[in-house]
Amino acid sequence: MEDNFLKMNELFSRVAELIEFSRKKVVATVNLTMVHTYFEIGKMIVEEQQQGKERAKYGQHILKDLSQKLTKKFGKGFSEQNLRNMRQFFLTYSAEKPISIRQTASSELDNHEKFIDNASKSPIFTLSWSHYLVLMRIERMEERSFYEIEAKSQN
Repeated sequence: MEDNFLKMNELFSRVAELIEFSRKKVVATVNLTMVHTYFEIGKMIVEEQQQGKERAKYGQHILKDLSQKLTKKFGKGFSEQNLRNMRQFFLTYSAEKPISIRQTASSELDNHEKFIDNASKSPIFTLSWSHYLVLMRIERMEERSFYEIEAKSQN
């Protein structure tokens, strides 16, 4: 009977460890997906704002209007400041990270597949959004890369 008890405890421990590992992996996957999403949002904002001088007045209201609409639909997390951060994130990291590009005809993709295709063209991100909020404030690329590597290696 004690043997069964030990086997059950061992099984429980292995199963609990697997569940804990899987939960951490899910959280990490969600975080990385959000980082890629914010990069793409930043890209869309930059592209929209760069459509010409005649749109300058319109461009002044983009973040405010977008923030209001996104907040109404999705709740907090889409303030004007956070949208500015997403824009800056794109500008900071699009210029320095290697980008891998898949060859896919965009006309063949539905919206979900377009996002996945765009994510494959994005820089490779390994940290959480809060890490990048701090890192993108560092002006020198070499220094930023050093701290990014340190953050990743120290978990």
